[in-house]
Amino acid sequence: MRDFLRHVYRRCLGRTATYQLNRWLYSLSLRGLGILNFESDQLSGEAWFLKRLASVTPHLVAIDVGANVGSYANQLKALAADAAIFAFEPHPQTFEQLQVQAVAHNYTAINQACSDAPGQLKLYDYASSTTGSQHASLHKKVIEQMHGRAAQAWDVAVTTIDAFCDERRLQTVHLLKIDTEGHELSVLRGAQHSLARGVIGIIHFEFNEMNVVSRVFFRDFYECLPNYQFYRMLPDGLVPLGPYNPVLCEIFAYQNVVAVRDDYPGRQALIDG
Repeated sequence: MRDFLRHVYRRCLGRTATYQLNRWLYSLSLRGLGILNFESDQLSGEAWFLKRLASVTPHLVAIDVGANVGSYANQLKALAADAAIFAFEPHPQTFEQLQVQAVAHNYTAINQACSDAPGQLKLYDYASSTTGSQHASLHKKVIEQMHGRAAQAWDVAVTTIDAFCDERRLQTVHLLKIDTEGHELSVLRGAQHSLARGVIGIIHFEFNEMNVVSRVFFRDFYECLPNYQFYRMLPDGLVPLGPYNPVLCEIFAYQNVVAVRDDYPGRQALIDG
């Protein structure tokens, strides 16, 4: 039946006259697949995910990489008052705002970036920005090419997730959230020891057009996280992405992805929500 419907569709609608219609249908379908739903945390699925995670995870420990001004950490803290949250933000202007939120909501703000090696890197943001933007990136082309604006740079301190977990003696990190405008894979490469030891249970990251700049494929995340199952967020839950399919995975547009370790104790409770 499916082959018959495909054949009929192509014969009737796979034509130049209906090309714009198909583009419109494709745009709608992307949103139905959990892609480009950036207008709110409810549409993106982030609100559902955080509420569900908090409800099934007592004494939550979370690392928020690319915390910006603290919206994500604040939401999580509101849902799990006893959560231990470590929020990383390298932008000097943005960090000032994050620090205020961290004090108000009782979590830890850290003025560093995360990558695959400790040291120092340049962080880029709009030259016109005076307070810091949510688009700041370790990749200059994100600002200049993807957003088409002039960039200014800051030298920022860099650590790794492995170094941080060792320093804080963290044996369990329930959630590692990464929103670093194209630098997500490098953050995970700096967590290989922690990943191998099973320290990190759940990873929430964005996959979007910034990965074109960093030249990272979705396939790279699969290879970096062999012991994890991948899901995409929808407004009311998580849908599985495995097994890997480039047609469904290599879509360079805003989407929230959750990778859950195979042996994570709360995995079934989280995805069955």
